[in-house]
Amino acid sequence: MTILVATDGSEVSDTAVEHAARAARAWDEPLEIVHVLTPETELVDGTLVLPGEDEAVEYGERTVQQAKTIAADTVVGPGADLEVTTELLAGRPADAITDHAAATEARAIFVGHRGLSEEREQVVGSVAKTVVDKATVPVTIIK
Repeated sequence: MTILVATDGSEVSDTAVEHAARAARAWDEPLEIVHVLTPETELVDGTLVLPGEDEAVEYGERTVQQAKTIAADTVVGPGADLEVTTELLAGRPADAITDHAAATEARAIFVGHRGLSEEREQVVGSVAKTVVDKATVPVTIIK
């Protein structure tokens, strides 16, 4: 089993990584850091293309490596050995996170919540809230 934390590179996601790293260390579980790729898409002659795919992958790789450093810096000291892996996912963020958690039999999920305005959340929804609705394991939301 693993502790799964999703990051988008935001400050609140960094805090979620810190909490997840502490939990993984306390439970003696590996930590998996995921980022969901969301490249810009365009419709060209009836075909969906991803012109921003390379940039999205580069950003995703930088994001999970930054989070991996944060996790390592969080659990320093005696017994600080923490197995950390990273994974880039694709799709709708909440679906990708919960599907991956189920597929890897994650013990728990940690996500950050930036607190969009109520009006914006009604239009675009909240990834964190949707993860809570869809997850089959405990979810910790960090604000």
